[in-house]
Amino acid sequence: MRVLVKGAGIAGLTVAFELATRGAAVTVAETRHGLGGNASWFAGGMLAPWCELESAEQPVLDLGRDAADWWEAATPGQVTRAGTLVVAAPRDAGELDRFASRTSGHRRVDEDEIALLEPDLAGRFRRGLLFSDEAHLDPRQAMALLHDRLAAMGVEFHFCADAQAVSGFDRQIDCTGIATGDDRLRGVRGEMLILRTPEVSLSRPVRLLHPRFPLYVVPRADHHFMVGATMIESQSSGPVRARSMMELLGAAYALHPAFGEAEIVETGVGVRPAFPDNLPRIEALGNTVAINGLYRHGFLLAPAMARQAAELVFSHDKPAEFAHESDRQRRTA
Repeated sequence: MRVLVKGAGIAGLTVAFELATRGAAVTVAETRHGLGGNASWFAGGMLAPWCELESAEQPVLDLGRDAADWWEAATPGQVTRAGTLVVAAPRDAGELDRFASRTSGHRRVDEDEIALLEPDLAGRFRRGLLFSDEAHLDPRQAMALLHDRLAAMGVEFHFCADAQAVSGFDRQIDCTGIATGDDRLRGVRGEMLILRTPEVSLSRPVRLLHPRFPLYVVPRADHHFMVGATMIESQSSGPVRARSMMELLGAAYALHPAFGEAEIVETGVGVRPAFPDNLPRIEALGNTVAINGLYRHGFLLAPAMARQAAELVFSHDKPAEFAHESDRQRRTA
């Protein structure tokens, strides 16, 4: 079977991998000049399904709980399984209790254990939550390695390509996100910073809860830290706004004052596609299957969605839980 995958973001790369491992001849067409520049490139890379329950529905946990295993198998050496630490300033202790009540898979830790887990945070927070089964990766390294593995498997990549001009395929998988023009989708703007400081060392993502601007800090190589991310209802992909910059930097400083002296290595903006219910969908129309609406859960949910899409391509059966709304209406009519 010859399959064209449109889009080389995280949805496109993961479904290309699932299709290629099943024996399909896969071609990936991407309008950009390379892997960078899309929402996936600016992601945090947190594989944190239990934490995400704080603001997400149960399917996010159900679909995402095996994501770390998938990424470990597809990109060996890229996944760090150190859990997630959630903390809050003493004045925001209520936020920690609220977060605990809305999530699962955690245990409470006190000041002494926080110091053991993250020595650089010693004495800064009295209470926290440890989600020990969660993991994280560097999105850019993982995408680059997955691209290289796909190329070695015979997958063809065409960058700066107009997928509409490509023909001769048995199936197409549309993974172009907000660019599909689907009027059911809305853009959710996520702004992030990458800071560098040798004065802070973290072993795992740390989420700092705050009533107005909660943030997460994800450690990366060479004393780099990804700080994110805003959630603004907007399809604008322009530069990071001053207000967002101040809030992200202020929250990072609240986590550890050494971030006040950190170098700002990079700022970035990704526009994440979301359906009204913030849940992803796989939809089939003719010989095209679309994966869309991964919202803020791209690296977490892409493996499960890719598996379902590949199974749909080969079996021609539509997964009921992510069927097109019109199909549900026909079945219940």
